[in-house]
Amino acid sequence: MNTAMQHFKRLRYGIVGSALFALLTTPMAYAAPPAPPSLHVQAQSWVEVEPDKATLSARLWENTPAVSTLEDTDSEALGSARERLEQRASELIAAMEEIGIEQRAINAGSLNVYPEHVAGPRNDNGEQETLMRTRLERPFSVELTNIDQLGDVLDALIDAGVNALDGVQFDLQDRDAATDEALTKALEKARHKADLMASTLDVTLGPVQHIEETQAPVFQPRMMAMRAESDAMGSGSASDYRPGTIRIDAGVNVEWALRGQDGRGRLDRAAGEPEQ
Repeated sequence: MNTAMQHFKRLRYGIVGSALFALLTTPMAYAAPPAPPSLHVQAQSWVEVEPDKATLSARLWENTPAVSTLEDTDSEALGSARERLEQRASELIAAMEEIGIEQRAINAGSLNVYPEHVAGPRNDNGEQETLMRTRLERPFSVELTNIDQLGDVLDALIDAGVNALDGVQFDLQDRDAATDEALTKALEKARHKADLMASTLDVTLGPVQHIEETQAPVFQPRMMAMRAESDAMGSGSASDYRPGTIRIDAGVNVEWALRGQDGRGRLDRAAGEPEQ
């Protein structure tokens, strides 16, 4: 009797276990409802804007007389070079103010002092001695919020005898407005593409399901390279220079739900289900 009962229990547990295993491994009889139909669109756009701000960079420097590397630089020579440099810096600032540039728009950088090695004369044996001098340098920058003043400022810098013009950086006073415009155009382009696709396929756009930036608006100030020694610049005018434009790109991904019987029917047929 006990043996029969044990056999019955094992049989019962085996049936239950088999049923449970079949339940876990057999696909659900009722699959989850299909995802609602949607339309996914990518779009990129850009804007080109004229800069309304410019920053000019220039440098003034003075050198001490070149001496043998075995000698120390004369402190009197250093003082004289610095005095000449400060006098030229004052004259440069005065020239800027004379053409209407506000003092707060002129930035005079810190004094830089560093040694320079230069080639000396050759001796009787044809050997060339290396000499050393000290350069004292002051960087300057002028910030303009009126691009029309650019030519006058460049001419004034040249007339004031700057040793080098390092370039002009063109910028925008209101960057946010320009980047917003680029992003708005990308979104408008995405909407236009979605309307075109929906109209062509006889479906109706529903609410926006998802929005994503694929490329955030990137603003890159435009640089004009102008590095040149004053001796090589000559007396030519820079007043005819044109700043060009700055391009700002943006990109988006947008997903719309599709509504209406056409939208659902087309999704079902794409999934291989028979049309009703």
